[in-house]
Amino acid sequence: MHYLSSGQGSAVILIHGLFGDLDNLKGLGKSLEERHRVVRVDVPNHGLSPHWQKMDYPLLAQAVITLMDSLQLARAHILGHSMGGKIAMATALSYPDRVTSLIAADIAPVSYQQRHDQVFSGLEGIDLSGLKSRSEALKQLLAAGLDEGTAQFLLKNLSRTNQGFNWKMNLAGLKSSYRDLIAWYNDIEAEDFLQYSKPTLFIRGGDSDYITSEHRQAIMSQFPQVQAKTIEGTGHWLHAQKPAIFNRIVSDFLAKHDSK
Repeated sequence: MHYLSSGQGSAVILIHGLFGDLDNLKGLGKSLEERHRVVRVDVPNHGLSPHWQKMDYPLLAQAVITLMDSLQLARAHILGHSMGGKIAMATALSYPDRVTSLIAADIAPVSYQQRHDQVFSGLEGIDLSGLKSRSEALKQLLAAGLDEGTAQFLLKNLSRTNQGFNWKMNLAGLKSSYRDLIAWYNDIEAEDFLQYSKPTLFIRGGDSDYITSEHRQAIMSQFPQVQAKTIEGTGHWLHAQKPAIFNRIVSDFLAKHDSK
């Protein structure tokens, strides 16, 4: 995986969500640099990371461990937002000895309904071969029914070269893997379901429906040492909407559970 590393101290790996890249958690990373080695990653099929035909959480967790091995990190705190939170959870569940603590931002260890049909349709509707400008792409996404904030976020994936425009993300790979990405593989009804029993923090947006009371059993069964925080007045993009509060919650949790 492509990554950027900064700062010194105990390692913290930051993992972005679907259609994002390592810049999504840049502000959080900067706030942690004084006390931690911060590693921000591009998830496969995003940013500058390799394109995969198949993505699922066991494979993505393995990719995190492979990166840690290459960086000679025996263990790390891992934080992820949305899809990145599921990658963080999968890594902690499958490789608990490598994960000092876990933070999941506005995502639960459950399967979700499809939410991104309009996004995929809008992105696929853009004819890159005939595209003349970013503003033209924005108009097409708005015409497809996407709000401007979502459209601008998605267009961070648009790259321009001498040959024209292309997507940095692997749009086809994301679509073919989408069912695996909204699903969850750790069945708490199974006898051998996985648990991560180290410090865990779930942070939810007060206006978001990604974590609800219905998810309580699934969370506590898989992460028995869990704490929860709610940031009122935020939705799914809680870290961008109230960054000072979000960053302080993360920093305080890491300080409390840092390995000595």
